[in-house]
Amino acid sequence: MTPNPGGTTPPASPGWSDSVLSSSSLRPSVMQLNLKDRNHLFDVYISSFADGGIFMRTSREYALGDELYVLLTLPEDPQRYAIAGIVAWLTPTNAQSGRSQGVGIRFPADQRGVDVKRKIELLLGPLLMSERVNQTI
Repeated sequence: MTPNPGGTTPPASPGWSDSVLSSSSLRPSVMQLNLKDRNHLFDVYISSFADGGIFMRTSREYALGDELYVLLTLPEDPQRYAIAGIVAWLTPTNAQSGRSQGVGIRFPADQRGVDVKRKIELLLGPLLMSERVNQTI
């Protein structure tokens, strides 16, 4: 992985931030996402990934397969979830339909990933069937 240590990420909306653990390219990035409500969660949840996933806005350069650590806080849940995910989707600058630049992070197929996916899908409930456009597919 080769993150852009000199890059900056303008805050696109409250709750988004990313940072690099170290300047070494051997260590993955850590990104934080604090989701305040179900609508924000719907906008970033990637239900099309079998193990679930989350879209993170960032201007940093990542490649498919890069490992990222996500510190995720869900609406109505004070617990912070630490997830070691894999970049499985890239949305470039100036993407179609006004989608934000960023990465789709696939949750791991371990118990932690399963638990977070289950919590998210319980929170979203009927919103999962919505035809409303979000930042993902």
